[in-house]
Amino acid sequence: MPAKPVQISIDEELLRHVDAQPETREHGRSAFVRAAIEGYLRARKRREIDEAISRAFRADADAMLDEVDGLLDAQAWPDD
Repeated sequence: MPAKPVQISIDEELLRHVDAQPETREHGRSAFVRAAIEGYLRARKRREIDEAISRAFRADADAMLDEVDGLLDAQAWPDD
C-alpha cells in the first residue's frame, strides 16, 4: 500500500530522542514513527483482547469453579 504523507508536530526534546535512535538513523524518521504507531496499535489491541477475556472469565467464574470443584477435591497433592 502506498504511504500517504502526513504532517505532525513533535516537541524538540522528543524529536532529539527519536533522532538518537539507531532505527531512525538507519531507516529514517518516517519508518521509526510508523513502527512506533504500529507497536502502539498492537499493544492496544492486545489489551482489549485481554480485557475481553478477563470479563468473560469473571462472568462465568462461579460456574467454572462449580464444574471443576469435584476434580480439585480429588487431586492428590504431594506431601512436603
